[in-house]
Amino acid sequence: MAERKIRRVFLIVLDSLGVGGAPDAAEYGDEGSNTLRSVARSPFFRADTFASMGLVRIEGAPEYPRRVRAFPCASYARLREESRGKDTTTGHWELAGLISSRAFPTYPEGFPAEIIEEFEKRTGRGVLCNRPQSGTEVIRAFGEEHMRTGKLIVYTSADSVFQVAAHEEIVPVEELYACCRIAREILTGENGVGRVIARPFAGNAGGFYRTARRHDFSLPPREETMLDILKKAGLDVIGVGKISDIFAGRGLTENLGVNLDNDDGMAKTEACADRDFCGLCFVNLVDFDEKYGHRNDVDGYARAVARFDDWLAGFLPRLKAGDALMITADHGCDPATPSTDHSREDVPLLVFSHDFAGADLGLRRFSDVSASVLDMFGLSGGTGKSFLPLLK
Repeated sequence: MAERKIRRVFLIVLDSLGVGGAPDAAEYGDEGSNTLRSVARSPFFRADTFASMGLVRIEGAPEYPRRVRAFPCASYARLREESRGKDTTTGHWELAGLISSRAFPTYPEGFPAEIIEEFEKRTGRGVLCNRPQSGTEVIRAFGEEHMRTGKLIVYTSADSVFQVAAHEEIVPVEELYACCRIAREILTGENGVGRVIARPFAGNAGGFYRTARRHDFSLPPREETMLDILKKAGLDVIGVGKISDIFAGRGLTENLGVNLDNDDGMAKTEACADRDFCGLCFVNLVDFDEKYGHRNDVDGYARAVARFDDWLAGFLPRLKAGDALMITADHGCDPATPSTDHSREDVPLLVFSHDFAGADLGLRRFSDVSASVLDMFGLSGGTGKSFLPLLK
């Protein structure tokens, strides 16, 4: 095989865009979930660029009514997760080559009293709620009491998260972050949740809204990931969106910060494409999950897919010889089901480069993404198998 000359890889995770069909979905209560198929039923769904890249050829993807090119311009695959769990951290870690044999702990009845008591003692503030709850509902239900008492709103979900909500005028954001760091110190070992999440909000009773200054405090990966290997090799590793939070800052050479929204993340990715770097630009676009999947907003999700699809049509021409683009997801979050939580689903993978033609890569593993990225730079590591030999 001719020597590969990939200098830049753009890996974009569309947070929660699953394609259904995980064989163990029933174990997670997600049998029948298919995020993409549900979203495609919306009249606002449009995916012309996706379709031309081969998305509609992936098993589990919906039929697409518009004409698309006979031969896709990208390679395509269906990815299956081997890790236990269906959360953001687990999915991203496996994409980076780290398989989690044990799921992070969850708390369907709320956190144990000893954890809450220690948290209250060390933060100097009381706690409200301590139950699984929707993020928008919890500030509606407890926001006024929080403003009156100064107590922190602690809640969780079906995922392994310890979330702390506070009004920015009552608890300054930096204090909220400090409280979350305390929670992160407490929540280790058997209680080592995947993420502690700061959820600042603003507004008045009846009109509370979450602000863009969310911050995630993740456990550091327990083993080396693709990011560490690339960094050690002297390559650039640029994080866009929640990537730094998900990997606890490890393995990055540059962090462009949490996105204000998908548009901000896409703009940052464009800016990276205009730069001369050598390595990986790793992007998370969270609006699909946070704003639409968790809120059962099918039409909003569809509009977000259409907006990304439009952006993608303009981004592809920015890519040059020596560039590779990978688009995938980390789990599902079917907005058409009664659940507001993540769903255990397979996810799509699209791979575009001027250096190789499109190919059907079949059914692959999440960890094959990391093996393939490393292979593009002549490196190895992790547990996956590179699909690069299939690209011609």
